[in-house]
Amino acid sequence: MTSAPSSSASSTSAPFADTVLVSGSLFTAGLAASRPGAVAVAGGRIVAVGTDDEVLGLRGPRTEVVDLRGGLLVPGFQDAHVHPVAAGVDMLCCDVHHCGSAEETLRVVAEYAAANPGLPWITGGGWSLEHFPAGTPTRGMLDAVVPDRPAFLPNRDGHGAWVNTRALELAGITASTPDPADGRIEREPDGSPQGTLHEGAMHLVERLLPTVTAAEQRLGLLAAQEHLFSLGVTSWQDAAVGEMFGQSDLLPLYRAAAASGDLRASVVGALWWDRNRSSDQIADLVERRGDGGTDRFRPTSVKIMLDGVAENFTAAMLEPYLDDCGCGTDNSGLDFVDPVGLREYVTRLDAAGFQVHFHALGDRAVRHALDAVEAARAANGPGGAEHHLAHLQVVHPDDVARFAQVGATANIQALWAAHEHQMDELTIPFLGERRASWQYPFGDLLRAGATMAGGSDWPVSSADPLDGIHVAVNRRVPDAEESTEPLYAEQALPLAVALTAYTAGTARLNGLPGRTGRLEPGAAADLAVLDRDPFAGPAGEIAAATVVATYVDGECVFGGVDR
Repeated sequence: MTSAPSSSASSTSAPFADTVLVSGSLFTAGLAASRPGAVAVAGGRIVAVGTDDEVLGLRGPRTEVVDLRGGLLVPGFQDAHVHPVAAGVDMLCCDVHHCGSAEETLRVVAEYAAANPGLPWITGGGWSLEHFPAGTPTRGMLDAVVPDRPAFLPNRDGHGAWVNTRALELAGITASTPDPADGRIEREPDGSPQGTLHEGAMHLVERLLPTVTAAEQRLGLLAAQEHLFSLGVTSWQDAAVGEMFGQSDLLPLYRAAAASGDLRASVVGALWWDRNRSSDQIADLVERRGDGGTDRFRPTSVKIMLDGVAENFTAAMLEPYLDDCGCGTDNSGLDFVDPVGLREYVTRLDAAGFQVHFHALGDRAVRHALDAVEAARAANGPGGAEHHLAHLQVVHPDDVARFAQVGATANIQALWAAHEHQMDELTIPFLGERRASWQYPFGDLLRAGATMAGGSDWPVSSADPLDGIHVAVNRRVPDAEESTEPLYAEQALPLAVALTAYTAGTARLNGLPGRTGRLEPGAAADLAVLDRDPFAGPAGEIAAATVVATYVDGECVFGGVDR
């Protein structure tokens, strides 16, 4: 935590403000709670933080006065792990993220297919595992609504896909097709493909999909940016910039959007690590990074995906999963990257000035990532880039303290840390209660001194930071019934800590500490205005707050409040 702004106005030398925001409360890193205050903006930067009277002293004849009406002003939210282009493209295709049941999902797919008879493939996705038995919808269900064309629909978490019979036929997937080393084909009793493909098995069909055009990607990025602005998000880290899983390279898209001015948020691109190659690709990554980018886009991170997800038993675990009878199995998940090689790769990336962004969901993957960061620090010295581990579903207790010890940031997707069908039916029974209690140990990480950043993994889950913050504090989803038990309540975070993770924490991770993420003179005027102050109400109502205005460099890019 850094020191909080003083109660008296501090300002730069600007004679008049362009905008003053008054009659509300403020929160920034360093505060334990909100406090009354006001902010003045000039030239795209914060020039003063103080009381209403002090800040209004910077009002000139053309100053815009914004009445916060008792709401809360925070630094713009920042998302440490998100896939906005994929989310935006999905929004323009067969988008089923909003569907609340299998029946609704099938209805939406049928309506989309009927409305687009000329499409050679039905693509999109976002279905929820809990809507289907064992989280594995069948090809027959999809055949009933799309019988004439191939269909490929990834699920909400992106680690599995639902395909119909026509897609399986085109890919040549039969009972005799072996599982790829990094995935699994869900099968019917006779061994024939059932219709759900896990992890690397998705690529058997995905390679056949029509390429998403540059124009479609651009539209997806712009749609996603508008959605994120509506949620107060002004900066993010794109967790997958490269050619993988059927996605064309996003690097040219981001560079062009930054150059044209279409990209108004500040973005760090995590360049994709090809798990089928070794350290020979580092020279290519250095070339792709180029001169480090611009204020709007910097491809300075490298994403290494270490494992899968727990729900399909591909998250890398130190001990094997249980079966549906509670007995041990011989499956402990998948290592997508050799752990010995990983230490070399991370050491060399660190020496080259790259940040490493790990997908580490199971406790074995977390340990391998921490081992790699530790090796890099030992070889290259302390400091260096802000390496970070995303997801952290299961962390062995022996590894909690290591985050602070090796200087690795905990990149949390807090919305998942709650009792829901996916957790209670598809995860806890197959981990067992002992390991299940190690899930999303945010409180333990805080107490052990770990640095935290917050992200959403949208479109896997809601992009709304307030939803994630709500769960981080309550360990229950926003619409949970009163009788719902918190998921390991001892792991809850204070509201101030959760808000800091989604603002200053991610700003630090993205290499922007001091420029964004704080309400202090000299910082960019990237701001979000909430309609209420969550500190003033019950913790169970945090998610009821909504963003009513978002500013980037002092310019309102979403909504607006009384002036």
